[in-house]
Amino acid sequence: MLTAVSKRGGKSVFLKFLGSLKAPLNRDAILAAIALTISWGPLSRKRISMLTAQTLPWYLRLYGVMIGATIPAEHHKSGSLCGIPHNERFSTWTMADLCFMAITGKKPPAEEALTLQILVGLLISNGPGAISAQGAKGAVAADGPQTPERVQINKSMLGFLSHCGYAHGGNGFEGMAFLLEQFEEKGLTDPTDPSHGLDLKQMARDFALDYKRSKAKAKEVGSEVRALPGIHHPVFKGKPVNFDPREQFITNFLNKRGEYNVFHAFYRELVQALYDVGASRYVFCVNVDAVIAALLLALLWKDYPSGALSRRALENAAFTVFLYGRMIGAAAEIDDHLNRGRNMDTRTPVSACSYIV
Repeated sequence: MLTAVSKRGGKSVFLKFLGSLKAPLNRDAILAAIALTISWGPLSRKRISMLTAQTLPWYLRLYGVMIGATIPAEHHKSGSLCGIPHNERFSTWTMADLCFMAITGKKPPAEEALTLQILVGLLISNGPGAISAQGAKGAVAADGPQTPERVQINKSMLGFLSHCGYAHGGNGFEGMAFLLEQFEEKGLTDPTDPSHGLDLKQMARDFALDYKRSKAKAKEVGSEVRALPGIHHPVFKGKPVNFDPREQFITNFLNKRGEYNVFHAFYRELVQALYDVGASRYVFCVNVDAVIAALLLALLWKDYPSGALSRRALENAAFTVFLYGRMIGAAAEIDDHLNRGRNMDTRTPVSACSYIV
């Protein structure tokens, strides 16, 4: 760890102090020095509390454990992870590199790591009402944030995990399965090439007509109609044409970089086709779960036909990426409630809520 900090150009008076002790150092001492180096600036400017600085090493350890837990056991070897030596990872890798390796078993090129960074950034928070945030804050409230030394952060992270599932977090998983159904037999070789040769409008229209028939049949027999993953959102609705601002951000970002994603383009055609054939009353939004599935599938597509990644691995990757983002967001929720919460109460007054664009 000390060698890695030095190779990255890191400097810390706290690490120097440890070195002056002329005694063997353990991992916890070094982690404490690194964490205090990170938190010292915000702490001295009163941007964070002493409690936040003291608990930062705990969160860092949990991040490492949770990312490591997504890597199959057979890839954990003495001195290496997925065949990559510890020294190489410590000295040069980013968190995005580690997350990509956890999903694919290899280090990504820089442009692919950037895509994963964007996805994690989009998923960090979904507002104070997100059920995963409620799970984390509920665990803090149960321990008693008015006596913060009693709160067990490990248990609070379990609260976030227990509040993620098919409905909250799994939509990207189902979106991946949906896209595989639509494109698996189409001969697609490169999802980032606009000259892919596929008629997306016709594909979308064919699906929309079939969906409309299924919807009518379901209504006739009184059964539930199939929910379409990645389409619609309970918040972004009611207008003639609806947008998820997170999806719009990604669209603008890709356009500025001159990048193309066939799966994302198909989703945009599909919401319009559903309206055009009368399967929906207005143009649904393409939500952030569709973006997760589209960007991630494009990232991993070349490893699917080759057999390097199975269908199940692709679907699991979408849910895993959701969890990566939310574990960071959950830490913020836990810290917020540790500093400002009340025992057995997770409510945040509307007047105290705000958003940042």
